Amino acid sequence: MLALRLARGSHPLVQLRRLLVAAAAAGTGFLLLCTLGYAMSHPASTGSVLRLAWCAAPIAATVHFAVAVARTDPGTKPRPGLAAIGLGPGQLMVIAAMTTAVACTLGSMVALLFFLHLRGDLSGLPFDGAAAELLAADRPLPLAAAVTLLALVPLAASVASAVVLRPRPAKPGTAPEPEDPAPPAATPGGLPWGVALIAAGLAAETYASGLADGSDGSGPRMPGGLAGSPVGALAGWGLTALGLALAGPALTHLCGRLLQAVRPGALRLLAGRVLQQEARRIGRPLGVVCAVASGAYAAGALYADAAGSRSEIGPLTTLGALLVAGCALLTLTTAAVEAKHARADTTAALLRLGAPAALLRGCVALRAGALFAVFGPVTWLVAELSTMPLVR
Repeated sequence: MLALRLARGSHPLVQLRRLLVAAAAAGTGFLLLCTLGYAMSHPASTGSVLRLAWCAAPIAATVHFAVAVARTDPGTKPRPGLAAIGLGPGQLMVIAAMTTAVACTLGSMVALLFFLHLRGDLSGLPFDGAAAELLAADRPLPLAAAVTLLALVPLAASVASAVVLRPRPAKPGTAPEPEDPAPPAATPGGLPWGVALIAAGLAAETYASGLADGSDGSGPRMPGGLAGSPVGALAGWGLTALGLALAGPALTHLCGRLLQAVRPGALRLLAGRVLQQEARRIGRPLGVVCAVASGAYAAGALYADAAGSRSEIGPLTTLGALLVAGCALLTLTTAAVEAKHARADTTAALLRLGAPAALLRGCVALRAGALFAVFGPVTWLVAELSTMPLVR
């Protein structure tokens, strides 16, 4: 009840972010229910398992976005006086997890209502029963299976939010550490592991493509009109995306170091220090966006390579792609807003010292250009290497 009251009294922008989380959960829940409908229509087929595996990317993107929104929620920030009424860091973590679960559950309920409406189980609205044949309207809906699938996103998002926002105990004799305890000279780790995962993902795609070349074409394929793409490519792309997410903070920190190289002026020095300070906060969302961009490039190359495959792109594939891309971009935007709020005191101090507003705007443009100059070629290289074993 307290979580609901805090959510109701939040800023409109915070409410908008929660509604976007609910919309993402609704889209992902609808994809899961459509997978259930396909399994009901084809009980002896293994395609439902592949379709369920295909839903892993939208689920991960939705959970990632929900965690980013929970991090920026003002209700999860410790404030003076809250501990006196029993709202310490642990209680705030529980409230954040419950708020995330409420938003995702709302989206799942919308997905269920829309699914039942397209099946024809709910009447009186436009498009009633428009997809009855595709969603197995002639068979009774297994309620337990539908509830289990719809509970995946709320449960995963709430647990992930609780893990990320859990209170970190301080060492004996030391003050509690801040949320991002990285000074500007500390290089984030994860680059070796990220490169290793990227290499493993590319190797998995190459190996899966080699198996497909040596077979008669009857092996499992990814659904959604991806002609000529083995299902192992999905696992390879997942490893590549995880590797880019791990390497993102180190690459962002590298951008900051490059900006400060060779006798920097005030503009380059300020832009580089800000990038180094925010490397952990915006690096991982940047890596995820790069992974989505490389995957979109590879998918476009596959569709262009396979003659006549464009007509096979269905609405569910389009919905899944839009969910992954939209959640990735919204997560990056949310992280950028969080970083802006985190350095608000520094910006105000610079303005009080007489720094011109043009300097701050130039700093933003320089940071964006440096990130594009580093992450752009990395994205293009990973996309080309991912496409080569699949396009024949």
